[in-house]
Amino acid sequence: MKKIYIAIGFAFACITANAQNGLENIIVEKYYVSDANDAAANSTGGVLSVGSVTYRLYVDMLPGYRFQAAYGVTTANYSHELRIETTTKFFNNEDYGSTSPTFTKNNARKNTVMLDSWLSVGAACNGSFGVLKSDDNGAGTLVNNFTPLLLQNTDANAGIPLTTQDGILTVVGSTPQPVTAVGITTEIAMFDNANTGSAPQVFTTTNGSWASLNGSVGPDSLTNKVLIAQITTDGVFKFELNIQIGTPTGGVENYVAQNPYANEIQMAALIYDSSILTSLYDNNDNYTSFSVYPNPAKEILKVEINTSKPSLSDNKIAIYSLDGKLVLQNKLSNNAGRNIETIDIASLTNGMYFIEITLNGITTTQKIVKN
Repeated sequence: MKKIYIAIGFAFACITANAQNGLENIIVEKYYVSDANDAAANSTGGVLSVGSVTYRLYVDMLPGYRFQAAYGVTTANYSHELRIETTTKFFNNEDYGSTSPTFTKNNARKNTVMLDSWLSVGAACNGSFGVLKSDDNGAGTLVNNFTPLLLQNTDANAGIPLTTQDGILTVVGSTPQPVTAVGITTEIAMFDNANTGSAPQVFTTTNGSWASLNGSVGPDSLTNKVLIAQITTDGVFKFELNIQIGTPTGGVENYVAQNPYANEIQMAALIYDSSILTSLYDNNDNYTSFSVYPNPAKEILKVEINTSKPSLSDNKIAIYSLDGKLVLQNKLSNNAGRNIETIDIASLTNGMYFIEITLNGITTTQKIVKN
């Protein structure tokens, strides 16, 4: 019955999707890069190679929209493959790992459980949301309990260390939606804890999905980012996604990687290849992204910019109080690549602010806290 429900949803989307594009982006976060110390835990957590990269995938939606499914579908008129692949193998933790992050937060502290590969509709472990490390407030950061301690690597390619902000957020009165696997019982076993099969490994479907039957929203309703997968591999990582989201008025919008049909919307960011894209947050073709940390901050705020090409316009940062008053403004680097700007906020009064960042003519706003 669930399979029929989702299939009807996809067909209905071609009729009801409205003109507003609620899916703003697909964000790929390099969550962690493993080192020799992590790999030494193989006997208790599965085979983890040195230099394995843990990627997190987020759908970034406008406020009021809900993530409903990542799907593959075939009809008489079109076919859209859902595909996640690596040239080697997906890392799956053999103690507590699962096809979705159903392990407890306490078990996430054990050996390499935090690097397990899985599919999600918002959670990073049972009862807790997955958020970008730059959106994590740093409270309740997990401390690994393996001896010697694991997940301590501070590789710059993964941005904020897990020991500072782990991207696992518990929200009082709110819990993430559960994953519903529709038509992918065999395929999803790729992310089980057995580490079986030979390389390369591919998760693919043209008639199934992982879904949120109630619809998922991010823990911050304004930024509305929902974690949909975590993948760890030492190989080249690629994906091709199709995403269905619900609109605030009860309709749906469907975004596809290729060959849009009727009201489907094609989005380049739904296709990814790690051998081509190597920044902290990656999008296809010409990409521009940023992260702000620490948040909360006491005296120094850092803005990390990742862009594929030099900016032809002025990049700038502006900080506003809640009543809209401009309290600080700085110019940012126009250089391509990874740049980190340091902003002195010591003179600001403690409280919440909005930071507005303009990169390559695109302006994005995020909440920050000065403490």
